[in-house]
Amino acid sequence: MISPQEINKPEPIAVDKKLTPFNQKIEVFPTIKALEQGKMILINELYGDGLSLLLEIHKYLRKKIRNTTFKEQHDYRTAYRKLSNNIVIEIVSQKITLKKAPSIGWLEEFYPENNHFLLTLPQIQGLNSAWQWYKNGISIPVLRNKIHPYYGTYFPTRFEHLTLFDTWLKHYKGSKKTAIDVGVGCGVLSLQMVQHGFQKVFATDINPNAIAGLTKSMGTTKLSRKIDLNLGNLFGTFEKQTELIVFNPPWLPQPHELGSIDQAIYYTDSLFLDFFTEAKKRLAPDGKLVLIFSNLAQITNVAKQHPIEMELAQGNRYQLEKKYTKSVKPSSSKTKRDQHWRALETVELWVLKHC
Repeated sequence: MISPQEINKPEPIAVDKKLTPFNQKIEVFPTIKALEQGKMILINELYGDGLSLLLEIHKYLRKKIRNTTFKEQHDYRTAYRKLSNNIVIEIVSQKITLKKAPSIGWLEEFYPENNHFLLTLPQIQGLNSAWQWYKNGISIPVLRNKIHPYYGTYFPTRFEHLTLFDTWLKHYKGSKKTAIDVGVGCGVLSLQMVQHGFQKVFATDINPNAIAGLTKSMGTTKLSRKIDLNLGNLFGTFEKQTELIVFNPPWLPQPHELGSIDQAIYYTDSLFLDFFTEAKKRLAPDGKLVLIFSNLAQITNVAKQHPIEMELAQGNRYQLEKKYTKSVKPSSSKTKRDQHWRALETVELWVLKHC
């Protein structure tokens, strides 16, 4: 069981009576300059005032930073994050104090004994979006039922890699007694394996929110007996050999110090070396090691080397049985980011076995 203290959640900010307020009557430009200087700005009337200020920040940054290349997009997001995280909102008795503010169930779940504090506006937005996803559920094409992702847990917003894995599972002829899902996240890969007849899936994650969320959603159903959850890095406490190990690692190298949710998006320098070393001990002699990856880092020029290709080039632990690829759909016409590189992106499913 995951204790409430282990859950990753926004850290409450102590209330400061000297904060500068912002509402519709106050000029925007001086407020943005104050944000650039690191001053906290309190939204004190309408929730919509905070959203309007965020729009003004976007307008301001678009004049300063080009937002076309992959690197420029990263720089833009960094600058936006710095300014927007200085906008705060007051929480009293687990409710947002502003008029026309959303009702967010996480506030009661995460802060039952904290009756007066501040959170940043981006944190409130994240909590609100996560609450809607959790409450309403999300449909995943390869699953029969909706998933209800817990706050702070990575879940897929595109599905090509999942359909690739589902197709592979349909043709899998090996034993289905046990499998290990490394980095279970919101549980999609584990649920796919159970759907395809695996008797037991051992699922790990370094993020306590992922384990807490799946424990809660499975409850005492049959799934809770088929999916065994463990909080820990890579393989956690699972030591026994298994017929199948599945890993959908982050697809981009680490650009900065990682937060808890970032660990699902960016990989550290040591991740793949540690994974392949530990997987060797746990993969049965005739077992399969399946990695779901992408060429995203290579086509955006944020990495020169492909970590799976590097492992295979060493030739002393694994050999390639088969590699499958699938093109990625073009980005939505509604997106404001330049994602021309999506036309070159492919998701990859690598099947490895012992040398």
